[in-house]
Amino acid sequence: MAPGRVERREEENTTAPYATISVSTRLDGNVLFATFNAPPINLIGPEVVRDLVGLLKEVSQPTGARVVVFDSADPDFFLPHVDLTKVPAYTAEAAMAGGLGDASLGMLFRKLSEIPAVTIAKLRGRARGAGSEFLLACDMRFASRENAVLGQP
Repeated sequence: MAPGRVERREEENTTAPYATISVSTRLDGNVLFATFNAPPINLIGPEVVRDLVGLLKEVSQPTGARVVVFDSADPDFFLPHVDLTKVPAYTAEAAMAGGLGDASLGMLFRKLSEIPAVTIAKLRGRARGAGSEFLLACDMRFASRENAVLGQP
């Protein structure tokens, strides 16, 4: 290896502790790739919120990843909005991140913006309402030229 060059070990480990977010780590465990996969269209419901709360707690640990990259398994939908039929259920899940006094998606997204890791969102498909707010909570956002759609109802 040439002087001054750093050897990069490409390792990939996939873990499945979450029902709606596929997680894999690459590059010596410093980068965590989190892929939303909540068929049929990745609506934000209690399962997605529960998984996001768990992921944020994991990444906030001193040994957590230094970079988190979010994307979607569905090329047409990133996070199109919340599941309006399950508001009380996902609010209860959000309380797990911040306590009952502040149980909201806004609080959860604030926690996302405060974690020590750099957060990057790769947008393909639709992100509306709460999905758009999720993107705004990330440190960086990169949108596909082909099919990225943002909206606020």
